[in-house]
Parts: sequence; structure tokens; C-alpha cells
Amino acid sequence: MWIILFAFFAYCLGSVNFAIVFFRLFQKGDPRNRFSGNPGATNVYRQAGLRAAALVLFLDLGRAAAVSAAAMLLFPPPSVGWFGLALLIGNRYPCFHGFRGGKGVANYLGFSAVIVPVAALWSCIVWSIAFGLVRRPFIGSFAMVGVLAGATMAKWQDFPLAMAGSAVTAMFIVFNHRANIVDSLF
Repeated sequence: MWIILFAFFAYCLGSVNFAIVFFRLFQKGDPRNRFSGNPGATNVYRQAGLRAAALVLFLDLGRAAAVSAAAMLLFPPPSVGWFGLALLIGNRYPCFHGFRGGKGVANYLGFSAVIVPVAALWSCIVWSIAFGLVRRPFIGSFAMVGVLAGATMAKWQDFPLAMAGSAVTAMFIVFNHRANIVDSLF
């Protein structure tokens, strides 16, 4: 019962999209209506600049890290990765913003940073290198997610259910980028 309640709590927290909230507070419209249509830090940067993007990124990372820390404290490893998925589902399909949200990369980074902090740092370096080579943020995101998922699965190698949660969450992020994949092919 507590697992279901905490998963719902994680979903609801993930449903608060800080980019949308920020844009509403400062009467900038809806970040989903311009450029990529994604209410994430990259699109906020394109529309409102570096400070706004850094604030949104910081809030996304902090919220996800708080959910992860609470999950690690309250539940055994096999369930923790699944709470990350609940958080990302909230981010992607937010009940507070018409079920149209972000792709979950920053949330996955924040969530994973509590579990595998060194890998989280390395994943940022890998993102920078991948982005620098191809100039496409989603490719950098895939590289980052690969590092995070791999490190989390390695940490939880004795817990197959936890490994599955990490793998499904990473696949969910790739699925969320399917339009980027199609656009880059054609």
C-alpha cells in the first residue's frame, strides 16, 4: 500500500512542470508553444535565456533528488527505480498541465544523482561531449541516460527488479524522444 501511495506522490510531484509555472508567473505564455514544444531547460533557454533555464534545471534536479532520497530512505532497492519511473511519467504526462509535459532527462539525472552520484557527474561530461560532437541535445541526453542507467543497474546488480526499473525508465526516456529520432533521420 505504501509503495502505491509513494508512487502516486512521485507522479504528482513530477506533474509540477517548473518551466510552465515559471512562464505563467512571468506572463511569457506557454513554453510548449514555441521551438521544440518541450517544457524543459533547453527550450526554456531558447525562449527566456540562461538564467531561466538554469533555474528550471535546478528545480527539476532538486525535486527529483528529493524524491530519490526519500525513496532510498523509506523503501528497499527493488522498488526505488520504479519511483523514478513514476516521477518521469508525471513529468511527461502531468495531471496539472493537460498531460503534455517534458521528456524527463533532467528529472532522471536528479533522481539518479542520489543513487549513483559519481556516475551522474560523468553523465554530464558525456552529455557535453556528445552534444559537442553532434550539436543535438537529444543525442547528448541519450548518452547521459545510458551512463545513468548502466551505473544504476550495476549498483543494483543483486536486485533484478531494481535493474528492471532502471531499464524501463531509460527506455521511457528514449520513447519520449521518438519525434527527435524521426526528425533526425529525415
